[in-house]
Amino acid sequence: MIRDKRFMVEPAFFRSLAAAAAAETLPRFRQHGPVSNKLAAGFDPVTEADQKAEDAIRRLITAAFPQHGVLGEEYGSTAGDGEHVWVIDPIDGTRAFISGLPVWGTLVGLTQRGDAVAGMMSQPFTGELFYSCGSGSFFEGPGGERKLQTRLTTDLATATLFTTTPALFKDAARARYDRLEASVRLARYGVDCYAFAMVAAGFADLVIEAGLQPYDIVGLIPIIEQAGGVVTRLDGGPAETGGDILASATAGLHAAALARFND
Repeated sequence: MIRDKRFMVEPAFFRSLAAAAAAETLPRFRQHGPVSNKLAAGFDPVTEADQKAEDAIRRLITAAFPQHGVLGEEYGSTAGDGEHVWVIDPIDGTRAFISGLPVWGTLVGLTQRGDAVAGMMSQPFTGELFYSCGSGSFFEGPGGERKLQTRLTTDLATATLFTTTPALFKDAARARYDRLEASVRLARYGVDCYAFAMVAAGFADLVIEAGLQPYDIVGLIPIIEQAGGVVTRLDGGPAETGGDILASATAGLHAAALARFND
């Protein structure tokens, strides 16, 4: 839910964050740089680009809003006024980044009293910026600038669905996911934050993901909501805390997808 009296973020500020991050990520993209693993068992990659981009974003936020808190994937949390928290994923889709695929993005979102009220997703290799600043959702990039609007899809049978991979849904959740996928017209895998941007832009209808962290989703919630869509956890709760997440182009489609998954 978006509250009244939202904190307004100027588009120019999101542009400055996107540019600062791009200055760190683009020179390292497709350069075969070193990759570290955060996990003792499994694989959760992190690169110098992740760390340098988050540092650059944090510096700009702290300079502009010194009273605000910050939560980032790479460097954790910094306390603020208790009301405003900026949430950063410097490279959402690091696996895509190290694989040379341009579907990763830089995510920055602002929460006010726990609600995501503004956010951006920048894909610098393709020159695209998706953002919401409290007065709608917008695109800047190839083809010009435009206001974003989700599709008006309400029927699962005509919907396009994205997920990173069905393998993230375990045990009974995998059977529920398979049932939902069987109900839609088209399913596509593996495009990370770009999938959520495509829902906001009106090219897809559903994104379902398992086990997201707040920095994976906070920046994307306002972009979809302010374009006309809905984002919640699969249990219907608020998505800002992360978890198993569903984003939909319309409220009717969201209700139908939740019912199908949770039946």
